[in-house]
Amino acid sequence: MIEKIHKDIQTNLNKYNQELVDLNPQEILTWGYQKFDNQFAITTSFGIQSSVILDMVSKLSLQKKIKIFWIDTGYLPPETYHYAEKLIDNLSLEVEVLQSELSPARMEAKYGKLWETNKKSDLDKYHELRKIKPLENGLEKYDIICWASGVRSSQTENRNKMKFIDVIRQRLSLRPLLNWTNKDVFYYMEENNLPAHPLFIKGYSSVGDWHSSSPDGIEKKGRDTRFGGIKQECGIHTNN
Repeated sequence: MIEKIHKDIQTNLNKYNQELVDLNPQEILTWGYQKFDNQFAITTSFGIQSSVILDMVSKLSLQKKIKIFWIDTGYLPPETYHYAEKLIDNLSLEVEVLQSELSPARMEAKYGKLWETNKKSDLDKYHELRKIKPLENGLEKYDIICWASGVRSSQTENRNKMKFIDVIRQRLSLRPLLNWTNKDVFYYMEENNLPAHPLFIKGYSSVGDWHSSSPDGIEKKGRDTRFGGIKQECGIHTNN
């Protein structure tokens, strides 16, 4: 049976994680490119902390060697679209936009505004249509074996259990920033003169779609402000 992840790669997961544990994020990104070549990719949301991993890719001169996928749901805040254009220009990035086969209007006509029902099943449907499927289509198109993202262990309960590399939906998921703290991100952005997301200044520490993001409050901060507090993950970084 043909699979995206070869059996030897699955067998070597522990070995890979041992190789990565003492590397810094830049070395982990280089490792991914050297190991998987043109079957290695980066994903970005152009969210609050997205500039860090994109800056590393640019400084390593990998932006023209590997695919950079931006999953655009069609419901991002205007600030995110402007921020994305700024980073793409500043860092000389080549980004491929991944979008759902259903336009926002068509999806709403068929299923309604899935984020308004406060049902986890409807949010799951929304994320499957607008995030997970577009990503999987992009990975399939270019036969990507391993994709890297900027997830960090402190962000959610699910991410707290993550390893540097693991299998997600039959492909390898690499997490160069896994052990970084908010301070690490802040100091990196400051030292490298990276612009802040416009919504960060308005109190947001996590930004996704306009309808599922809120500024930090007294009771909820970070990922707990997302999706009305119904769920922490959109499903991209989970197997179910």
